[in-house]
Amino acid sequence: MIDDTNAKIGGSDSRSEYSISEEYGEGQGKPETPCRIILIGYMGSGKTTVGRALAADLGVPFYDLDWYIENRMRKTVSQIFAERGEEGFRAIEHNMLHEVAEFENVVISCGGGTPCFFDNMEYINSKAETVYLKSNPEVLFKHLKMGKTVRPLLLDKTAEEVKEFIQQQLKQREVYYTQAKHTVDVTLLDDHDKIKNTVAKLKEAVGLNR
Repeated sequence: MIDDTNAKIGGSDSRSEYSISEEYGEGQGKPETPCRIILIGYMGSGKTTVGRALAADLGVPFYDLDWYIENRMRKTVSQIFAERGEEGFRAIEHNMLHEVAEFENVVISCGGGTPCFFDNMEYINSKAETVYLKSNPEVLFKHLKMGKTVRPLLLDKTAEEVKEFIQQQLKQREVYYTQAKHTVDVTLLDDHDKIKNTVAKLKEAVGLNR
């Protein structure tokens, strides 16, 4: 966590290896008609948190694209960035996206940059109900402070540098994010009720409220 404005976001990735086995929740069971929901948005927008909760509610598997890549490559995203650079990572990400987007009855969360490369945004719009989880820069910064995941693009930046980076890059990426079929505004997800409310808004947006 960032304790003051001079702290840096970095460190080692303490996340355990992600299992790509199906993670059924205790929700209402699988939807009657096949569904494929793909969440996009800037890093820290809550895609993994909300995606996992939505999948549990629907009783379908949840896949985080970054975790899927790590499982398939047997390396962390940070290691892939270090070894192959962003260009190399994006090529791998593109290929892995084409794998998971073929699964049915799933919720998938993409990395923050996924929609911005190749034809990824056009592709996922053709495959799924896409949802942009939209947050303002302050909420994004607070979520990144709360999280433990290493973000390669934020390594060795101070808190003030991170805030500036978020503002600039979000402006660049929103042209892709706003191509999603649906948009759900996300506030600070710091308790269970807020996550539950966001899931309800998301289900309503894609027509799954029953």
